[in-house]
Amino acid sequence: MAQANSDIKYLTPIAVDTKKKKYCRFRKSRIKYIDYKDANFLLKFVNEQGRILPRRITGTSTKYQKKVSQAIKRARHIAIMPYVGDLLK
Repeated sequence: MAQANSDIKYLTPIAVDTKKKKYCRFRKSRIKYIDYKDANFLLKFVNEQGRILPRRITGTSTKYQKKVSQAIKRARHIAIMPYVGDLLK
C-alpha cells in the first residue's frame, strides 16, 4: 500500500551548487598589462613553495594566465621573486 505522504529519503545528500562562480580579475578590472616588477601582486598567483597556481584555482582566463606566468618568469629571472621558496607567504 502506498502512503499518501511518502517522503523520498536519500543515502547521500543532494549536491547543490552553492560555489561562487570564478571570474577573471583582469577582465573584470580591464587590466591590459601585467607588470613583472610588481612582486606583491604576482605573489597572489604563486603558492607557498613558489609554484605558479593553475587557472582552475585562480579563475583567470587563458590569455591572462599566459601573461601572468610570463611576468612571474621574468620577475624570477631578474631576482625580484625567488624560483623556489619555503613559506613565501
